[in-house]
Amino acid sequence: MNVHFFCPRWGQEHKPWKAFLQSVKAAGYQGIEASMPVEERERDILLNELAKQGLQFIGQHWETVCTNFDQHYWEFENRLQALVAARPLLINTQTGKDYYSIDQNEKLIELADSIAAQTNVPIIHETHRGKFSFAAHITHTYLRRLPNLRITLDISHWFNTAETFLHDQPEAVALAISRTDHIHCRVGYTEGPQVSDPRAPEWQEAVQHHLDIWDRVVALHRQNDRPICTFTPEFGAPPYMFLQPYTRQSVVNQWDVNQYMMEFLRKRYEISTNL
Repeated sequence: MNVHFFCPRWGQEHKPWKAFLQSVKAAGYQGIEASMPVEERERDILLNELAKQGLQFIGQHWETVCTNFDQHYWEFENRLQALVAARPLLINTQTGKDYYSIDQNEKLIELADSIAAQTNVPIIHETHRGKFSFAAHITHTYLRRLPNLRITLDISHWFNTAETFLHDQPEAVALAISRTDHIHCRVGYTEGPQVSDPRAPEWQEAVQHHLDIWDRVVALHRQNDRPICTFTPEFGAPPYMFLQPYTRQSVVNQWDVNQYMMEFLRKRYEISTNL
């Protein structure tokens, strides 16, 4: 099984696509995870440069935030259709709202399933605060109701939402791991979705809790003979990133932290034979 790493566009939007993708390639990533530009010329630049650099593309959807369900449904469909037209490896979507009913959120999931079936582009749903999948126990309900539901596991959100490392919800975590197709490897903690620096000794307990989950996902992928396991190191820009008081300077360099996480996990999973 190969382990592929995808660089997030988040926090790097100030860079032109060509310069960004060149730096992604030089850093050793296999691709990027990004939303689709609205403007046609910018889309063409992105897709042409991806092909030139030999990089893969994971489409990212997060923009649909309308509170009115009918409008939300329409916007969600249009954004997914724009992403599938680019033929990404997969689409990772932040789906629905935590305050929508189960039936409403399931209609959005069914829509995504229909588009995926029509286009043969996998569409999976990120565990994320504010969405249908905002907490482990709630997502457990959806996973039990929808046997074909597949997810991007960002466990940092669930640790934050539950204010625990989910030791008290083993069944929900186990089911989520069994349905995981992609991992966002940001490290959160019980009071926030992102630690200041995963390299710092004071955060190693939180890092280990994440590694315990990711190890289980990788082991299951190997057991099931999956050809690749995909990760996006997704330490984010402010306000996720800690800032110094008054000066509002970032306490660490986002690019460096994500590259550290990629290299750390590549070493862990590419050489490991007992996970």
